[in-house]
Parts: sequence; structure tokens; C-alpha cells
Amino acid sequence: MSINTKKTSSRIGKLAAETLQDSNSSKIAKSLAASALSQRSGDKQTGAMMEEVASKVLKSDRYASETKELAASVLSQSLKSR
Repeated sequence: MSINTKKTSSRIGKLAAETLQDSNSSKIAKSLAASALSQRSGDKQTGAMMEEVASKVLKSDRYASETKELAASVLSQSLKSR
């Protein structure tokens, strides 16, 4: 299995932390933020379920630009072979 070596940037990490602390953030945004933060260091990568969620967020017009930014970051850290 190939390993994706991409990591969450400090800018996205900050956005993710702010999203998790914001009581007005949606459940989807918080899930994406948690996924992005978990990939800040170490060898974690996006799972298939989060890939699906991130993909749907990016295709939808319902989500805020910050949520889409988190989704793009999470999706960019998924396995290319999937």
C-alpha cells in the first residue's frame, strides 16, 4: 500500500482548530476539521469514508468556503490508488 506523505498546513490547521471551537460550525465542518488536524503530523491519511464526505462537500453549493477548504485539504491527503 502506498503512503501519502502530505501533511496539513499550518494555515489549514489553524482553520481546523477554529472550526472545532466554533459552536456554530456544522457537524460536517467539525468532522473535516478533526480529520485535517489528525493529519497535521504523523503518518495518518484520509480514510475512504472521509474521502466520500469531502467529495460531496466540494460538489455542493450548500457549504461555506471554509468548509470547502477543509474538504479540499482532507481530500488532497487521501490515497491516490483509491
